[in-house]
Amino acid sequence: MIPGGGQPNMQQLLQQAQKMQQDLANAQEELARVEVEGQAGGGLVTATVTGSGELRALKIDPKAVDPEDTDTLADLVVAAVQAANENAQTLQQQKLGPLAQGLGGGSGIPGLPF
Repeated sequence: MIPGGGQPNMQQLLQQAQKMQQDLANAQEELARVEVEGQAGGGLVTATVTGSGELRALKIDPKAVDPEDTDTLADLVVAAVQAANENAQTLQQQKLGPLAQGLGGGSGIPGLPF
């Protein structure tokens, strides 16, 4: 038998795991509330997404609207949303990266690249 029964270490590990899980949940909730932007066409199109990547708003400057060339406008919208999502991924890595490292590497969260 191990002196002390070995229980304190197991209890401590469980408490640490629960704290990391709670910290991760708190960070995910924060990401769902925080908004980041991405722009295209020198600011003609601005997309706003949450830190978790949910599209919240899309602003289109009237100068970007040409009824004869909707393809360019569509490209600007796609580029702005992609830029916003890249900013959201950077924010995710800043908020969740340290927590994922504490869990031993990969976060195990689908859709997150770390």
